[in-house]
Amino acid sequence: MTFHVGLIGSGNISETHARAARAISGVEIAAVYGTNFEKVRRFCRDHGGTPFEDFSAFLTHRPMDLVIIGSPSGLHAAQGIAAAKQGLHVLTEKPIDISTRRADELIEAAGRARVKLGVIFQDRMKPHIRQLKDWIDRGVLGKPLLADARVKWYRPPEYYRNSRWRGTLRLDGGGALINQGIHTIDLLLWLLGDVSRVEAQTATELHAIEAEDTATAILKFASGALGLFHSTTAAYPGYPRRVEISGTEGTVILEHDQIIAADLRKAPDERAGIAPRDENPSASSAVVSDVRGHQAVIEDFLSAIQKNTVPACDGQEGRRSLALVEAIYRAARSPQRTAGV
Repeated sequence: MTFHVGLIGSGNISETHARAARAISGVEIAAVYGTNFEKVRRFCRDHGGTPFEDFSAFLTHRPMDLVIIGSPSGLHAAQGIAAAKQGLHVLTEKPIDISTRRADELIEAAGRARVKLGVIFQDRMKPHIRQLKDWIDRGVLGKPLLADARVKWYRPPEYYRNSRWRGTLRLDGGGALINQGIHTIDLLLWLLGDVSRVEAQTATELHAIEAEDTATAILKFASGALGLFHSTTAAYPGYPRRVEISGTEGTVILEHDQIIAADLRKAPDERAGIAPRDENPSASSAVVSDVRGHQAVIEDFLSAIQKNTVPACDGQEGRRSLALVEAIYRAARSPQRTAGV
């Protein structure tokens, strides 16, 4: 079976989607939509597909089985709803949108149209992170007690200056938290479960943007565990993401998505040490050179279509991280700096 993919967007992340999709046997780029038609045409010359500058015409192009959305975050739900109404499966970049209200509208539309809906959180597919998830689920770490997650990245001024949407409230929904930090928010929820309460502060410390470039939060998990979370795009020159999780039976540390320490009372037989390293320089660049994570997400989504199963991160799962991000923003605006989730 050949899957015909339509891409919404022709920027950096859509380039990633195209390269990841083309690496999969039986996948073809059918069409590409974008607002800069010259850029879209160049994109199609590189990756194939019919270029479109009219969104309605793009959605009726056939053959086309699904769309992958790589547009500004604030457009994800509206474009996904329009695609679902045309009977197209929808795989969207994170976040699912910039508000849970819009996310719910997209989830409802996909359900009504009986199409698959997925959200791209490629970290869930990485071998070491999946190993840690398995250990936590099996109780290897015991009862989780404390998580410390740091996303101390750097983006140069032109990252925001040369974009019409990054760091804006209307199209990005915020800054370092909802754009860069949401991957780690999703990871904490996936590994440790729901958060019931947050304390938070945000600030714009370095960049000339209307949203925050720095966010900090204390998380109270429903399980009773506590979490410390930091996200910034102002930490020059940028450092690998680090996640430390301690339980009653030991501590595991992830750095740049690799398990670099597993100090456990009872070491499991299997270790993830032979898994390939993610080569993306995420700490200092938005460019995705290593597309294996995205490829795995697309492969999982296509499998869900074929077998009529649930994608690894469906709409409801994708909504969880956005709901927590909203709670952190709400807490940061509150005089008490706290909010429920």
